[in-house]
Amino acid sequence: MDKKELPKTYQPKEVEDKIYKTWEESGFFNPDNLKVKKKAKKFVISMPPPNVTGELHIGHALALTIEDIMTRYHRLKGEITLWLPGVDHAAIATQNVVEKKLAKVGLNKENLGREKFLEKINEHIDTTRPIIESQIRKLGSSCDWSREAYTLDENLSQAVKTMFIKMYRDGLIYRGYRIVNWCPNCGSTLADDEVNYKEELGKFYYIKYNLEDAKPIVVATTRPETKIGDTGVAVHPNDKRYQDLIGKTFTVNLGKIKIQVKIFADKQVDPEFGTGAIGVTPAHSLIDWQWAQKYGLEMKKIIDEKGNMTSEAGPYAGLSVKLARERFVEDLKSFGLLEKVDDYEHNISLCYRCSSIIEPLPSRQWFVAVDKEFAIKNKELVKKYGQNKTTLKKIAKWAVEKNEIEIIPPRFKKNYLTWMDNLYDWCISRQVWFGHQIPVWHCQGCQTVAVSETTPATCPACGSRNLVQDTDTLDTWFSSALWTFSTLGWPIADAQNQKSKTCLANESRRVKNQKDEKEKKSDLERFHPTTVMETGYDILFFWVARMIIASYYALGEKPFETVYLHGLIRDIMGQKMSKSRPETSVNPISVVEKYGADALRLSLIIGTTAGADIKILPEKIAGYAKFINKLYNIGRFIQLQEFVSKQNKIEAKTLADRWLLSRFHNLIESVTKKFDSFQFSAAIEELYEFSWHELADWSVEISKIEKNYELLKNCYLNLLKLLHPFIPFVSETIWQSFEEKKMLIIENWPKAEEKLIDKNSEAQFEIIKNLITEIRNYRSQNKIDWKTTLTLKIHSPKQEKLISQQKEIIEKLAKVELQLSKEKLKSAKIKLKEIEMEI
Repeated sequence: MDKKELPKTYQPKEVEDKIYKTWEESGFFNPDNLKVKKKAKKFVISMPPPNVTGELHIGHALALTIEDIMTRYHRLKGEITLWLPGVDHAAIATQNVVEKKLAKVGLNKENLGREKFLEKINEHIDTTRPIIESQIRKLGSSCDWSREAYTLDENLSQAVKTMFIKMYRDGLIYRGYRIVNWCPNCGSTLADDEVNYKEELGKFYYIKYNLEDAKPIVVATTRPETKIGDTGVAVHPNDKRYQDLIGKTFTVNLGKIKIQVKIFADKQVDPEFGTGAIGVTPAHSLIDWQWAQKYGLEMKKIIDEKGNMTSEAGPYAGLSVKLARERFVEDLKSFGLLEKVDDYEHNISLCYRCSSIIEPLPSRQWFVAVDKEFAIKNKELVKKYGQNKTTLKKIAKWAVEKNEIEIIPPRFKKNYLTWMDNLYDWCISRQVWFGHQIPVWHCQGCQTVAVSETTPATCPACGSRNLVQDTDTLDTWFSSALWTFSTLGWPIADAQNQKSKTCLANESRRVKNQKDEKEKKSDLERFHPTTVMETGYDILFFWVARMIIASYYALGEKPFETVYLHGLIRDIMGQKMSKSRPETSVNPISVVEKYGADALRLSLIIGTTAGADIKILPEKIAGYAKFINKLYNIGRFIQLQEFVSKQNKIEAKTLADRWLLSRFHNLIESVTKKFDSFQFSAAIEELYEFSWHELADWSVEISKIEKNYELLKNCYLNLLKLLHPFIPFVSETIWQSFEEKKMLIIENWPKAEEKLIDKNSEAQFEIIKNLITEIRNYRSQNKIDWKTTLTLKIHSPKQEKLISQQKEIIEKLAKVELQLSKEKLKSAKIKLKEIEMEI
């Protein structure tokens, strides 16, 4: 047997980089290099691509650890295992970071111009991307680097263009003028789910509307400055106070400016809230805009993209929103139009990136139509779905509702379905320079819009050569939505698959072996749908839902079988860690340098359940570093005994041996079930307990007495296989000291043998364990030195034979001289079930 002696102490710094290099150079991260059975199952994960904005934090380490645990487990099970890595360009986020860096040296994107500004962004990414890749490696991630992807790679950019054009031609992408969420700071639109909400104690203003030739009414609002843009007043149809006003249009004098409003009735109005009359501002509220469409109200834009008042605001034009509010309120007071002001708690809308206040305003943007029907081209899906047409919203809801896609934990299924029910058309255009530029060209002559992958030679309508590409870029989530299949070669691979299927239909022969199959099938055909999407619950709607939408539309199939949602890592104050807030972000590599990657991985997994938030404390990591050392020292002990032992045969000779084998095979069975049901914390907790409190505390100590080192070694090496997904570095290090020419990463997952599970031996050995433990406790409570050998009398007619057989173990592990008594003990100081002991 090839072996090399383990050093006296485990030093993660000295081995982890070497071990990872060995793994990577072996090629076993690539499923094409794995020796698997002909009909082996596949297991595929697409790594959620971290943003190239900067370094990763421990929150990313949690995701990478969970994904690596799954990947290593399925690889050990002999499955065709692919974990595809990559990074995301993160348009707005990355642009914001670079703009802040430029501002420190007195530059901005306008000074530089688009081309030079994009060069600065690419310089930034050239710095951050290698750091991110290094961090992923440092954490032990066994992903296939040969397939690494970047959302701005040429093939992925091609996929984005193809998807946009395909959806545009199917009528699922359109350009429209409607209310959007606008961030004045980022200078761009945001999707509905990119808006955060924060509760704030504000003011509720009651403003008198003096109507010409009618009694005045009072409207209440938290944003008085927007009343300058009111074109309607909504009341409840049964509110008697306003019956004579419904359907009429009035001029309202608001002091220094006059507005015209139409009073209309709608059942959505709560007559008990405020005054029961709502000022309607169609240009600056989505609900108001919907009312405007329904009741034919004018749209008057009074706030611009910089957060300033427009010319429509009359005397308040050019003022910031904040200053306009102050001036307008002062004017209302001076004209006697401000009835009262109350304190009021309400939610304010904030940009999820920069936390600036969002301004809803009308803008001409590109949208994805979620309620427009399209034809389903996948015949299998038509059969399963029951219809040949659907909408993006319906198909994405159906997939989860009918459990085509499972969400773990299940409570998030309801959240997903509720979100789908309330999904509106998705605004996909962004006013940033960095990202996928929209593949649309505008004719400067006749204003015709041409949608094309490349610049059209001439305008399709008037023949003009003067065409300019749309300056907007696509929402980052649009390209990310294609991640599971664009990274596998779509759309090129999809076209090749269709051609291949046509050719194969005319062939009588079948694919003879796996090598032929690999050569004939593209990655898309081999690996899609993927198996699991592991990500944080905070982007269930940002990303997961959009991947489901995109995959069903483009391929007619689900993107993954299961969604596993992990919780968020919180800082000491309970805030989510974020790269955009460095004060909350902890670099995992600093932790790895101090404690090793395996200790960090354990601290991230133990006690963590799907969808539950966690806090990481240094003492927790340090505690698991001790466990790593304990496991390592067991290996050293076994190795040292093996070198002097002449045993070769693995045989259960004693009760302790049978107990160990039974407990270990129970462990294999239990842990495997937990892996298969995504109970990773429960699995490692069970492994931890066995390793420390059964193997180390009992089996190792008993082996010093009974000398059955081969059996101990066999269980230990198989235990390393069970632990490998969680602590890959130390398990591989120990394994290779026993099996130098073999790699643990591609070993076979242990199988539980039912014949070795012996409940009777477990019960008998439990009696001996409890007896020894009681004696040890007695020693501790009475402060009896371990150098002192105690005389122990035991009376136990029912267990006398068992105790007699295990006399040597009891005497040596409890440091006693054992005497068995046939008679009852007069002064038994320790009593267990059916056992009396006198010391």
